[in-house]
Amino acid sequence: MTGLKKPDEKHLMLFSGRAYPGLAQEVADIMGVGIVPTRAISYANSEIYVRFEESVRGCDAYVIQSHAAPVNEWLMEQLIMVDALKRASAKRITVVAPFYPYARQDKKHAGREPISARLIADLFQTAGANRLMSVDLHAAQIQGFFDGPVDHLWALPLLSDYIESKYDTSEMTVVSPDAGRVRLADLWTDRLNCSLAIIHKRRDPDLANTVAVHEVVGEVEGRVCLLVDDMIDTAGTICQAADALRAHGAKSVIAAATHPVLSGPAIDRLRASAFEEVIVTNTLPIPPERHFDQLTVLSIAPLISRAIHEVFEDGSVTSLFGGHS
Repeated sequence: MTGLKKPDEKHLMLFSGRAYPGLAQEVADIMGVGIVPTRAISYANSEIYVRFEESVRGCDAYVIQSHAAPVNEWLMEQLIMVDALKRASAKRITVVAPFYPYARQDKKHAGREPISARLIADLFQTAGANRLMSVDLHAAQIQGFFDGPVDHLWALPLLSDYIESKYDTSEMTVVSPDAGRVRLADLWTDRLNCSLAIIHKRRDPDLANTVAVHEVVGEVEGRVCLLVDDMIDTAGTICQAADALRAHGAKSVIAAATHPVLSGPAIDRLRASAFEEVIVTNTLPIPPERHFDQLTVLSIAPLISRAIHEVFEDGSVTSLFGGHS
């Protein structure tokens, strides 16, 4: 069956975009429901057509789409799906975007710049979304861009449980790869009960301001260093940070990040890096040819499925994180 029905006839229906159907199917399997059959076509001129092949009237709809490259195509497809659901009389529409598109454009750094993360929230709302669900937003303020409920899920428990099961955290130091991720690293230290270090990147004034010097603030010598970030994109920053930690005497270096964007040279950089292990979740698809020996991928599907269940049952998503949301 493709939906869950309660005695009062409220019923849940799952919908999947084409960016990463494997994740949506995993969520559906965990929840014991089917994915609503959908006809989706990309025309020769790149326009997208969507039609759902069964009635969605009165349903509680969850539209799952991973925003991998090409981001704009998959974003437009999800917007069209939401519009189709609104016009077909779905009762409530929740956008499930494990990796929120344009999240790094959350504020203006200079004049005449957009705040694209806010624009995305406006687009979802205009299309007909009543609720957003995402994992580890790049900036928490994005929750305020959408005029409705936002379920902000955390991958920290999933990632940290794996690390605790495999590594001795008594000899571990959590490392922020730059000043901007210190708050995230601090949450990790609380979870793992270990020390904190920070990579500070500066320009060497003796070399005409052209060479970056990575200063390590904190004790890393002889330690297992865990670099943490919300995403790995081109992997330049995190690989340079790993080299700096090894140069400062780290026993070994591992990385943990929620979103494996892995653009451009990322895979080659990570393959050649000092990392013993790189741990990510499957909020974004990683094709088999882009896997590498140090890579470990943990499934985010159980967390998403539990969150959807709590929303559907009018429960508490916050309870999934022991009070954090």
